[in-house]
Amino acid sequence: MSSKKLEGSSAPAIRRDPYEVLCVSRDASDQEIKTAYRKLALKYHPDKNANNPEASELFKEVAYSYSILSDPEKRRQYDNAGFEALDADGMDMEIDLSNLGTVNTMFAALFSKLGVPIKTTVSANVLEEAMNGTVTVRPLPIGTAVSGKVEKQCAHFFGVTINDQQAEAGIVVRVTSTAQSKFKLLYFEQDSNGGYGLALQEDSEKAGKVTSAGMYFLHFQVYRMDSTLNALAIAKDPESAFFKRLEGLQPCEVLELKAGTHIFAVYGDNFFKTASYTIEALCAKSYEDTTEKLKEIEAQILRKRNELRQFETEYRKALARFQEVTNRYTQEKQTVDELLKQRDVIHSSFTVVKTPSGQSGSSSNLSNGSSSKIPGEDPKADSAGEEGGSDGKDKSKRKWFNLNLKGSDKKLG
Repeated sequence: MSSKKLEGSSAPAIRRDPYEVLCVSRDASDQEIKTAYRKLALKYHPDKNANNPEASELFKEVAYSYSILSDPEKRRQYDNAGFEALDADGMDMEIDLSNLGTVNTMFAALFSKLGVPIKTTVSANVLEEAMNGTVTVRPLPIGTAVSGKVEKQCAHFFGVTINDQQAEAGIVVRVTSTAQSKFKLLYFEQDSNGGYGLALQEDSEKAGKVTSAGMYFLHFQVYRMDSTLNALAIAKDPESAFFKRLEGLQPCEVLELKAGTHIFAVYGDNFFKTASYTIEALCAKSYEDTTEKLKEIEAQILRKRNELRQFETEYRKALARFQEVTNRYTQEKQTVDELLKQRDVIHSSFTVVKTPSGQSGSSSNLSNGSSSKIPGEDPKADSAGEEGGSDGKDKSKRKWFNLNLKGSDKKLG
């Protein structure tokens, strides 16, 4: 689990310095960047500026800048080499369903059903109501579960109150949907003015026969899997899907909760219908063995990600070498076949027998063109036939007879 990019956008036509866009210094902390982004994103959100095209462009610029500065690797690349170091095509993009027309929403739903990862942002109306503190918050006691149905682009808010012992042991909040609804699990931090600001969000993922999302505040680094990360790169190179699979690991920014009441929400992220869900809050004290297993698995997965990065380099080299030798195999095979073919042609040219076209099987196959007789034929056989005064028919029979009896013509003559 981690703080996911709350909103994103493709690169604007004219790109300004992200630090300038968000009005933060180059050494600003992650929290300062996030706070600046929230305020500007809400200010320029399309829901609140339907008749202001300029606000829409500013919203895209703010979202694009945040997509750079909120990612440690992209921020490092930008600081070192500017926009040239970034692949604009690979930037994350989210869409606001509440701001889409019916036709576009249908297309988005179709792509999602086909397995194309589509990020969606929380409606500005929900964010503004939370910031103003006008939402209805229902209690969710530790160790209990609540089921419900939330309308699309709406949210149900819950308050989870924990004491010092529970905070020290760790807290888990999970949401599941047996109807496989699409939803978001949101975590809000309380502002000084009494409102709530969105801090974390988890998109539901399919897990077996249900969809689920969870937040784990267990005092050690926990990761979430962002399935949309590198989606474009994977589409361009399907073979990289395996190696990029663990690149979606994103660290959670909040590792623990203090004693007090914390606000969570289930947001309906379905395209056309309500989302059915069950939300539960648990204390990790009752799951000590499970917590330790999770800690070890998280560490193993992180190590495996580093191993895969090295293995990918080895694999790519081996694959290139394999392709090279495979191509050579094909070329060498063609060369050998051609040489043997030419050899056969040369061998067959050593002959005095000529086979005129269309004369296959004729007497010319038995001769080199001279008038010599077939070996073994007795020349006296013909003279004997002529002396006997036989006609041509008898002569033919006698010749054939003599040939088959291999020399018996002397007795008959």
